[in-house]
Amino acid sequence: MSLRRFPNASNVSSEILGEQLCFPNGCQAQNRFLKAALTEILSTYSPDEPKKHGLPTDSILNIYDKWGHGKFGMILTSNVLVDPTNLEAAGNAIIYQEGECHERRALFTHWAKLMKQDGALAVMQLSHAGRQTPSYVNLTPWSASDIQLVSGVRYTTYGKPKPLSTEQVKTEVVDRFVYAAKYAYECGFHGIQLHAAHGYLLSQFTSPTTNKRTDKYGGSLENRQRVILEIYNAIRAEIPASTGFLVGIKTNSVEFQAEGTTLEQGKEMCRVYEESGFDFVELSGGTYEKMAFCHERESTKKREAFFLEFAEEIRPVFNKTIVYLTGGFRSVSAMVAAISSNATQGIGLGRPITAEPDLPKKILEGSVPSAVQDQFDPNQLTLTALASGTQMEQMGRTSVKSVGGNVMHQVSDFSCEELVQKYIATVGNHLQQVSNDVNNGKRAKSVIVFN
Repeated sequence: MSLRRFPNASNVSSEILGEQLCFPNGCQAQNRFLKAALTEILSTYSPDEPKKHGLPTDSILNIYDKWGHGKFGMILTSNVLVDPTNLEAAGNAIIYQEGECHERRALFTHWAKLMKQDGALAVMQLSHAGRQTPSYVNLTPWSASDIQLVSGVRYTTYGKPKPLSTEQVKTEVVDRFVYAAKYAYECGFHGIQLHAAHGYLLSQFTSPTTNKRTDKYGGSLENRQRVILEIYNAIRAEIPASTGFLVGIKTNSVEFQAEGTTLEQGKEMCRVYEESGFDFVELSGGTYEKMAFCHERESTKKREAFFLEFAEEIRPVFNKTIVYLTGGFRSVSAMVAAISSNATQGIGLGRPITAEPDLPKKILEGSVPSAVQDQFDPNQLTLTALASGTQMEQMGRTSVKSVGGNVMHQVSDFSCEELVQKYIATVGNHLQQVSNDVNNGKRAKSVIVFN
């Protein structure tokens, strides 16, 4: 396989990327690379069978077997949902008390083991979709308020959400996150990350766009942030920092929409996370209504990271909490520049590591100056997301051992223009099938299988 890389990527020393990161609780990451959370949507979807619903599959385990050979400092799981009826998509992995069984515990324990095999910290991302639950999963999901999501994503609709009562915030949100965090700890994960970005439930509370409450969880920023701190404190009551178990958070630096979280509000929220004792923060941005995984400003293109300018504004509020920045990084030079300027301490990688699961290892060895440059239009977010999903499905077909250690086995090289055109045609057929399924009341396939 001949992979095309960015032609202007310079051969900058990657030594700084190999430096260890030390978290407030004393835990250390072997380098600055973070495998950011992606959505594989390959777990078991069986809502009528609690013991089977949301179980990780062999495909999931094979994917993380590949990333477990990539020499990351920290690996995040995909969305692991804490509520079986409020999912990001059918096929999410789920941890919930009603579905507890030996098989679930064994599978999550093995998942953690695969992530840790070459020294990475294994961290589970915990999430609750709230109003971003597709209507085919739940017509009346929970949310902070009853503001319905109208997304630009084709063929996906969302029901009218039900506002959680004050009491239900405890029983349906806080308690579920704490249960899942303890589960992760008992299964051998090094920590958890609360997903409070991209419009999921926790950010539905923090964002003035979706939080119209008048009780103790609404109104002021302090009130809108309350549920996150209640979750954090409840987790720490069960799993103290002295155990070395990490508790981090993914948060929006800005939401890019009217009434959404502003930079100043993002900065204030991060100040609270620092004071509360979070071990790490991953900065991102955007929501389903306003996706931001492309360049909002011309000034950021040469510097690559989508949210770099916002990170530079927020970074000074952190003293102990480790900061990761995710979104847009492609070249070693841009990664090194972001760290050297103190905009971030760690580099989060998402779409590039579905094309190359071992990209950090190659960078640290000095064998590549950048990620692969695919031939998609980077602003066609749906297409690039589908392509990453396809590559993950390909990764999931085999274990590392079964293919003699080749983590790139069967992964499509989308730096090849001819292959991209073939894939685009396949996407067209897929979307037509999705349309037919939706019109006939069927659940459409989310992942495109491509050979």
